[in-house]
Amino acid sequence: MLTDQKIESLDWVKVDNMMPVVVQDAYNGKVLMLGYMNQEALNKTLELGQVTFFSRTKQRLWTKGETSGDFLTVVDIAKDCDNDTLLIMATPAGPTCHLGTQSCFDDSKGFALDFIGHLDNVIEQRYNNPDEASYTSSLFKRGVKRMAQKVGEEGVEVALAAATNDREELINESSDLLYHLLVLLRGKGVPMSEVMDNLRQRHK
Repeated sequence: MLTDQKIESLDWVKVDNMMPVVVQDAYNGKVLMLGYMNQEALNKTLELGQVTFFSRTKQRLWTKGETSGDFLTVVDIAKDCDNDTLLIMATPAGPTCHLGTQSCFDDSKGFALDFIGHLDNVIEQRYNNPDEASYTSSLFKRGVKRMAQKVGEEGVEVALAAATNDREELINESSDLLYHLLVLLRGKGVPMSEVMDNLRQRHK
């Protein structure tokens, strides 16, 4: 999060008191939107913990989600190297775009790994709100032993596909393995984000 020292170093003069702000999903890294803040909007964002812009069309402060309920809850705020742009990592409560999409940018574009975060969110929803027609919900209902068994089975299938040089089967079985691993992690109360944090720490 921005420290008092970092806030003081922001170059408001360069941007004519209208700081560009990129908002990124803290969970999957997808860029959600671009907005602008003046100093009052930044202070309001820090105070509320919800992204608040200065609307150039309405000429007033505007908290994202104030009418729709689709707030952007702040996880972290960083400034760029020139002190004239902000990056906000946030957790969206719903669609960010007024068109009903996750991002104001083309949802078909983005990092290939975005989908893992999206899939983990869907699995979490199935965990919290079971659906009798959902295979995912049925796995949760059958318990950890069954989920662990499926991970083991799919891991063996991945290894066999690799050993036999079956590329298509390797892709299919790897997809199955990743999915069932996400289910198992969720069943044990371990979100994928914690695994990713662990990988980052190991990388360091």
